Amino acid sequence: MLFEFFGGLGIFLFGLKFMGDGLQRSAGDNLRSILNKFTSNPFRAILAGMVVTVIIQSSSATTVLTVGLVSAGFMSLKQAIGVVMGANIGTTVTAFIIGINISAYSLPIIAIGSLLLFFTKKELINNMGEIIFGFGALFFGLELMGNGMAPLETLPQFRELMLSLSHNPILGVSLGTVLTLLVQSSSALIGIIQELYTQGSITLEAALPMLFGSNIGTTITAILAAIGTSVAARRTSASHVVFNLVGTILVMLVLNPFSNVVRMVGDLFQLNPAMQLAFAHGLFNVVNVLIQMWFISQIAALVTKIIPGEEKVVAYDDKRLDFSMVQTSPALALNQAKLEIVEMGEVVKDEFGAVFSYFKTPDEKVREKALQLEEIVNEIDMKLTEYLTVIAREELPAKSSEEHTTMVDITKYLERIGDHSESILKNIKDGAQIDKRYRKENDEKETRLFDEDLVHMFELVELNIQDAIQSFSENRKHLAEKVLVREKEINALEIHLRAKYIERLNAGIGQPSDGILFVDIVSNLERMSDHTVKIAKHTLGYRYPFSQSKVAEVI
Repeated sequence: MLFEFFGGLGIFLFGLKFMGDGLQRSAGDNLRSILNKFTSNPFRAILAGMVVTVIIQSSSATTVLTVGLVSAGFMSLKQAIGVVMGANIGTTVTAFIIGINISAYSLPIIAIGSLLLFFTKKELINNMGEIIFGFGALFFGLELMGNGMAPLETLPQFRELMLSLSHNPILGVSLGTVLTLLVQSSSALIGIIQELYTQGSITLEAALPMLFGSNIGTTITAILAAIGTSVAARRTSASHVVFNLVGTILVMLVLNPFSNVVRMVGDLFQLNPAMQLAFAHGLFNVVNVLIQMWFISQIAALVTKIIPGEEKVVAYDDKRLDFSMVQTSPALALNQAKLEIVEMGEVVKDEFGAVFSYFKTPDEKVREKALQLEEIVNEIDMKLTEYLTVIAREELPAKSSEEHTTMVDITKYLERIGDHSESILKNIKDGAQIDKRYRKENDEKETRLFDEDLVHMFELVELNIQDAIQSFSENRKHLAEKVLVREKEINALEIHLRAKYIERLNAGIGQPSDGILFVDIVSNLERMSDHTVKIAKHTLGYRYPFSQSKVAEVI
């Protein structure tokens, strides 16, 4: 009985995740865009949370994604609360799917999914296979769980527990919360409750409190996702807890009338037991949202008091990219794009500055800031690329067309500089851990990873980033020429540092593991400088392939 139940639970969870992964891959980057774009007011934020949760079949995943967007500064706390509310409605779709009860066809569905997964190489068909396979596995696991739980009805202890739950709703809520915490999936617990109710092993009065408790238990994922993140992200997680807790308290105050409504609707539409609980789950979440959506500001104020502190979030506003301007005035739209590139350059400079500070003095807050800035760089790159692509469809004069090409190139160079900054950040963290372990084992106090020549290379690259961006934004050719000259010194430093490390290794100083990270930092810095050179050459009017004689003249 236990083997069948837990095996069924495992297959159910696997099917749910597999189906969600397939849906998520099919949707691509649109999920993040939906949450990022369509949250301008509470109603749209709720709708966005519903849509994304229906797509990926996981309110926890939507909440984790929202926590990440808040942490990166792309979404305010009030917007995030709206998304969380919408996610609670979206997750009820799973209960309705389970209520359809097509377990008898689960194995043929799995077979169809397998054919699409293993007998074609097309990504779209593979994704469809993943969705269908997961859908079938979900019902197959549900059937196994039902078979495993069937003998429970004959156990006197189980009957006593169900009787206690019927007379003590608080116990039911607590049990639902704890079981969801253990299983890490409210959908799985709801599936179990639906099976028990279908078999007649549990009454509606016992099932509903457990159903409501699962909503509280599912908040643990958001809490875990927010650990170690920004204050705003932790507040988002707290708002998820507050919303579900308040909703559960409210419905528990009117449990008897609520149960009567569920029975009445069930009888009216002749719903099967599983579908009755799906309706109850949906009704609870919809009513909860309709009540609490008018108090989003108050919820935000409450969690701000619960979690005090300053929100150190780097905000980004893309209002400059006005798509309505593209057709009316492409030249003006190009000017707006240039302003956005300059803004992107400022974020890239700040990101590199944070990485450099983290190298000199490792501080988790500085590292967190650098990661937030990298998120913003990627977001600006995505929006700018989309904007410039739309501009490219218009007829542009020759000069504007050249300017457009330059902007596309520089956007990519800046994005790659940000990527290299992120790589260095990881190298520094890994290197610091290795160095700390080595010093502890060898009773050394001085770090071996800090190098004055490497610091000088950081300083030169920082100057190159600043001068390259300023040369583009202000068309200052003398700054671009400085970048080209400085590049020679950076290349020489790279060769010197590589040779220096080999000498250290031959002398028995250090170990290969931290040396690899050391060399990676040097390589990333040199590549960043290469991208600044490409920006500078655009300012000087060079076009690929660059003339070596012209570069030689400047140097």
